Formats: sequence, C-alpha cells, structure tokens
Amino acid sequence: MKIILSIFGITLLFTMVAFFMPLNGVVEALTVSIGLGSFFWYKGFLRFWTFFSRQNLSFYFCCVFVLFFGSFYPFILDHFGYYVPTIKWISEYGLVKGIANLDLLLGQMSGWHVFQAGFSHFADPFLRINSVLLLVYLIWIYEKKSWIHLAFLPFLFLFSQSPNTDLPVMVFSLILLQEMVERNRNVGFIFAFSVFVFLIKPTMMWLPLLSFFYAVFILKAHLKFIIPGILILMLFFFKNIWTFGFPIFPVQFADFGVSWKPNAQLLQNSADMALLKSYDLQYNIEQIRSFSIMERVKNWLLLPGIKGWINSFFVLSLMVFFGYTVQKRSRWVTLVFITLMIKSVLVLIFSAQYRFFTDVFFVIFFIICFDKISANYSRLVFIGTSVLLAIAFSFPVVFKTVIPDFRAGGFMAGFYAEQLVYPSTYQWNKYQKYQIGNLKFNVVNGYQYSFDTPLPSISPGFLKEDLDAGIFPQLKTQSLKDGFIWKKMDESEKTQLQQLLEEYRQSFPQNP
Repeated sequence: MKIILSIFGITLLFTMVAFFMPLNGVVEALTVSIGLGSFFWYKGFLRFWTFFSRQNLSFYFCCVFVLFFGSFYPFILDHFGYYVPTIKWISEYGLVKGIANLDLLLGQMSGWHVFQAGFSHFADPFLRINSVLLLVYLIWIYEKKSWIHLAFLPFLFLFSQSPNTDLPVMVFSLILLQEMVERNRNVGFIFAFSVFVFLIKPTMMWLPLLSFFYAVFILKAHLKFIIPGILILMLFFFKNIWTFGFPIFPVQFADFGVSWKPNAQLLQNSADMALLKSYDLQYNIEQIRSFSIMERVKNWLLLPGIKGWINSFFVLSLMVFFGYTVQKRSRWVTLVFITLMIKSVLVLIFSAQYRFFTDVFFVIFFIICFDKISANYSRLVFIGTSVLLAIAFSFPVVFKTVIPDFRAGGFMAGFYAEQLVYPSTYQWNKYQKYQIGNLKFNVVNGYQYSFDTPLPSISPGFLKEDLDAGIFPQLKTQSLKDGFIWKKMDESEKTQLQQLLEEYRQSFPQNP
C-alpha cells in the first residue's frame, strides 16, 4: 500500500509540474534520487527483505510470469497511435495547451501517461510501467492473502507490454473493492483514490460513485471526506480544459469558451466514430441513426464474431448480478449493482465498445466469488490460464486460429530469446517534414501512426479530417509549449495539404 500511495502522490505531483515544465530527465533523476534516498534513510529495504525472504516458490513463480509477459512486443494499436505520442509530448514539453487541435487523441493526456512520462528517460525507457504495477499488485495479493486476485492476474497480462490505462484502473478498482469489503473506514483516502482512478480513465466513473455511497450509506461518514477527492477532481477538470478545451474528454460538456477548444466538426467526427465502433464498423452512421431502440439493441448483441459474444455475455452478466443482488439483500451489493448499472447505461449511450466495460466482468466476479474461491483454486486458475496465454503469445498463430476475430492477435510478433534481456520494442523512424501556415510538423512515411516521429507530428488520419473540415492547427505563438489553436485554410493551404496526403499514400508500397 505504501508503493500504491506513492504512485498516487507522484502522479498528482507530476501532473501539477507538467503544467509548467516537461517531465524530462532532470525531473526523473530528482524523483528517483529522492525515492532511493528515502528507501535507505527510512530503512524500507528491511521491510522488503522481510517480505521477500518469507515468500515461498509460488510467489517467485508468479513474478517470472509477470516479467515474461511484460517482455513481449506491444501489440495494442493505441500504443502507437495514442500512448507513445502522449508520453513523448509530456516528457519533452509537459501539458500543452490545446494539444487536441494537433491530434484529438492527445487531448486525453491520461494521468497514467503523466506518471509513465516521468520515468521514461532512463528508469523505464521501454514503457513497461504496467509490468511494474503487476509486480506491485502481486506483492499486495501475497501481503493481504486475498487469493481471488491471483485468478485475475493472467487476464491482465494482455495489457502489460504497454502503458495501457485499462490495467491500472482494473488493479486499483479491485484493491479499493477489497478495502471496502473489509470495511476500511478511511473514507477520505478511498474516495480520493477512486477519483484518481477516474483521472486515469473516465469510464471508471462508477468507482467514485461507489466510494461515495459506501461512505454515506454504509459508514454514515460526514461529507467532509469528499474534500481531497473534490480537489483532485478539480485538477482533472483543469488539466482537460488545458489540453482539450472541455472538462471531460471527449465530451462537449461545460463549454467555457476557451480559444483553444477543438473544431466542432472534428468533435462530431469523433462522436460518430465512437458510434461506428460500437457496431464494429458493420454499419454506416446513417444506418445506425435510423435504427429503432430495439434494432440498436438487437444489432449490437448480434454483431458477428467475438464482439457479439462479449456484448451478449456483458448483458447476461448484468442479469446474473441483478439476480444475485435480489437474492443477497445486502445494502453493499445493491450499491455496487446500482453504480455498475449507471456506468453501463452511460457507456451504452456514448460508445458501447467492449473495451469500455471490461472492468464490469472483474467486479461482478469479485463481488460474487471473493469469499468462495480458495487459495489452491486461484493458483490453479493462475497457472492454467498463464500457461495457455504463454503459448498463445509465443506462437500468435494460435490466437489467430482459435479466435480469428481477435484482431490484436494479428499484431503479435511471437517470442524472441533476446526479449528476456532487452524488452521488445518497434522502431520505424521514417518521416517527412512539412509546414502549413506557422506550423512546422512531421508526418510518418509508410505507416499510419507517428509513434517515434519527432515532435510535433500529426497522424495522417487526422490530417485527412483537417482537410475535410477545411481547418488546420496553428501555433498560438512561436513556441510549441504555448499551445495550439485552429484556423480555416485558404485554397493554397488546402492544395498543399492534399499534396501532402498524396505523398503519404505513395509511401505505401502496396498503394503506389
């Protein structure tokens, strides 16, 4: 819990620092030096030695699995299109005002990527902070002897190769659930930490709601407990307004009229794409809007392939949990069900993609089974699932054969012995330099994402959206740190952008 509290505190500190300066090597060196100094000054190494010396082989066996899975190539596409560019901007420039005008995805600037950016120069240049968190989670499991969490661990290996935000929010939410089940009375911390999880990924809005209900209806706490959480929430809103223009990404909610907010057409394009992805791009936007409520539900549940199965299982899980809630007649379980339903309804309204409700499966399983799963059964689940995943990761053709609709399996590279010493990373480093208006920028060649293109870089997909909207990002002043706005293009600039996109298309050998 000391490590987890440190992650909490450092992330908030890094977020505040990033408004004024980049989280560069100097910040990292200072942070690591203070951490190591404190580790020895306060004799933290003695507690570590006591813990590790008392563990049996099963703990170290689990550690080996965590390190093994964390050494593979990243295969989640968001790693290249969102995570790495975000971390590069924060580490080189800090939180940049209006960065969403350059690339809408960058407007998110998750707290987890702020944390990762602060350790991305020499402590963790391979961006494997998720693997570090899994080791922390494993230590917490063995300290608490709450073995049901061991059964969750293998499913999190899918997110350990990159700074994916799904892994930390699932780990932290399960830890907070355990604390609430055990009736932890430190409601100020629980609520503040749940808001911190929301800061990492806004689809976790159910957790602050649950912690609030837990404090008010279970522990009858005085409302002053919300003050630290509200301060963190204000920091989150301010950070989003600074980078995106609105308090919650990507929703146009609470318009403060800031000059750097994104173009309305681009925001509408983003909302349309979220709706299209809800139906796995099987229908166009006009078809979806013409659906009746029943057609929307039916077509969503009957999507072809694995996504349709996941959607159906999601609805079935909520129905089972509703039955369990009625049967249990517990105020605590009822509160969990209510908050999960609120989250589920909001997700279904805005973007019913399975990756936004994966955490619901974990929570339902935990609430129903936390006092029914033995240590031996959890270890058996861990070993069996981990071995199967190890085979699938090492020989990704297995994934492609068994689950042909699992698209990410097509980006898995398999096992290389070198990765056990040097974690696997991709390098591309092919790009062209351009200038439109007062903005000099770089565009990747022969690939769709600018993950290792020098800053400022713009993904080709967003350049196409800019062309369609007739606008283009511009520097607010002559400095990148001062941020971006957008302006309408004249005809010569449109022609220039069209030529740029044509050159990009020609950079693909398959599309000369």
